[in-house]
Amino acid sequence: MKKILILVLFGIAIASFFYFDLGSQLTLANLKEQQAAFDAQYRAAPLLVIGIFFLIYVAATAASLPGALVLTLAAGALFGVLAGTIIVSFASTIGATIAFLSSRYLFRDTIKARFGDRLKAIDDGVEKDGPFYLLTLRLVPIFPFFLINLLMGLTAIKARTFYIVSQIGMLLGTVVYVNAGTQLANIDEVSDIGSPGLLLSFAALGITPWIGKWIVGLIKRRKVYARWTRPKKYDRNMVVIGAGAAGLVSSYIAATVKAKVTLVEASKMGGDCLNYGCVPSKALIKSAKVAEQMRHGDVYGLDKVEPTYSFKAVMQRIHGIIADIEPHDSVERYTDLGVDVVKGYATIVDPWTVEIKREDGEMQRLTTRSIVIATGGRPFVPDLPGLDEVGYVTSDTLWEEFAQMDDIPERMIILGGGPIGCELSQAFARLGAEVVQVERSDRLLAREDDEVAELALGAQQGSGVEVLTGHDAIRCELVDGEKRLILSADGKEKSVAFDALVVAVGRSARLNGFGLEELGIETDKTVVTDDYLATLYPNIFAAGDVAGPYQFTHVASHQAWFASVNALFGQFRKFKADYRVIPWTTFIDPEIARVGLNEQDAKAQNIAYEVTTYQMHELDRAIADSATTGFVKVLTPPGKDKILGVTIVGDHAGELLAEYVLAMKYKLGLNKILGTIHTYPTMAEANKYAAGEWKRAHAPQGLLRWVERYHDWMRG
Repeated sequence: MKKILILVLFGIAIASFFYFDLGSQLTLANLKEQQAAFDAQYRAAPLLVIGIFFLIYVAATAASLPGALVLTLAAGALFGVLAGTIIVSFASTIGATIAFLSSRYLFRDTIKARFGDRLKAIDDGVEKDGPFYLLTLRLVPIFPFFLINLLMGLTAIKARTFYIVSQIGMLLGTVVYVNAGTQLANIDEVSDIGSPGLLLSFAALGITPWIGKWIVGLIKRRKVYARWTRPKKYDRNMVVIGAGAAGLVSSYIAATVKAKVTLVEASKMGGDCLNYGCVPSKALIKSAKVAEQMRHGDVYGLDKVEPTYSFKAVMQRIHGIIADIEPHDSVERYTDLGVDVVKGYATIVDPWTVEIKREDGEMQRLTTRSIVIATGGRPFVPDLPGLDEVGYVTSDTLWEEFAQMDDIPERMIILGGGPIGCELSQAFARLGAEVVQVERSDRLLAREDDEVAELALGAQQGSGVEVLTGHDAIRCELVDGEKRLILSADGKEKSVAFDALVVAVGRSARLNGFGLEELGIETDKTVVTDDYLATLYPNIFAAGDVAGPYQFTHVASHQAWFASVNALFGQFRKFKADYRVIPWTTFIDPEIARVGLNEQDAKAQNIAYEVTTYQMHELDRAIADSATTGFVKVLTPPGKDKILGVTIVGDHAGELLAEYVLAMKYKLGLNKILGTIHTYPTMAEANKYAAGEWKRAHAPQGLLRWVERYHDWMRG
């Protein structure tokens, strides 16, 4: 009601302005006619005239009424350059700030609710460079000031910043027009003041804040490099440290554009994903899924049978798959691509020099124009008393440790309820181990919606996993040769015996041993970078798990493009890393795949949304495959088909998600998906049917009633 009342008052003020033709009073002709009378009144009561003029100017500016320019000329004619400039400067800034605050109060919440994602991107830019944007606009009078006031009110810029920058930015224009007012008799048209030359000068002046910013940046860069001696020439255009996904893609791009690049890797080519993460875990999951299907063969009309197998053979298959993929990431392949691959440990000794302790024991020094840090991450191991005494494996080390075993460990504890913990727990349970999964929070998969976490819990338990949520691991014990993990829940301790303990509570960036501390490169769980993935030093970049904020192989590859292109061509143009559409999948059965917002994200960010859900048990192909568990859930703005986010649970959810990733990337709505032919019968039809559910919920009922009457009439 307050907002409506304010809008009504604004409406009355504007309507009155035009109804009573007050604009006719704010013309050059009227100002010249009344100048003598105004002078007389000013001499009789100067403070009163100044006060009334000040209030009129504030009101006109606050209400965004036309005539501010004539009032500025009047200030020069009445009060002279100095007094007129002071009066107009403060009156215009106060009025502009009132308009700014009014716009914020009246419209920002509504705009944010409807266009939250776009406004957030604008707010992020304003938070970083808002004063520069505003100062540029204020210095160039060709931009309508009232429009600037209203639009800036929709952003997150602070009111104090808006006021100060506006007062400074409008001052020069105020002086010009107030000074012109002192020569009122010589002015016939406003265009006599705002000549093309003057406006061009203002426009040139508008870029001065950005020139100043560039100079400040140059000074900062010089200061950063001050204690180092830059080489006169370089051995390489780029040195990349780490041959995981980010390092491989960075060096590949550099070689493709004919840059001279060296890739340094201390361990295995392909990094964590190939050797310890994505590849071996998915191979394990496949074997476990086949075992589960054998166990439930009756679902498919077959005899169910308890699978018998050699655990060592399963592990050998996993290592065989790694070996089959290895050539894609091998030294030989990248050498053929034009990359100089060096096996060894790299240390950055100065912003342009990398020292490599090679595998053969020799030391090598390379000077380089740019460096990409792509050292990846490692499993985080908690400081748990007794952990080293009982022994443990991580999601990295278990592949080598378990490869030596003839049989799967009978009793296993998986510590962690995130994606890695869930995937390993289900897989080992399906292969016959007694698995206990421990998670300290009150549910699994904390980043997913409650219903998804509940479904994941059911899937784990259905596979034979004992899930203990809300349990804290407090210590490990070795009692009479038996390994035990001591848990705490609701103030009570619980002891769980195990033969193998897998620590899967998350991953941390590899930050130590590369010279970052000595160079003063800031780290905070990850290497701190700017929007372009540059560190403190503009020629040193980071990409992948070591840079964050996501720990996905596909994000590491994505970041590598920005890091390498900015490193090689940043002097011409730099690109901000784009995280707007990031998909991920948890590969339990059924799979859980997501892109964009889910419901808990939307609520946390106060973004209005609608939910459209299509259940897999209604899909013909899912019924045929006996894979009816799951759903497609799409979030859209109220009344619109724009896709804010999608969660898919079901068979091949990771593959089904790709259509939505493409749609979100290129701003295609549900109507476009509905209008796309999908092969029948496929799981991908679920995406089309979800779009159909949205369309049915938004059918124009009023129009359909008229169409029904038309058809009735046509039948006679």
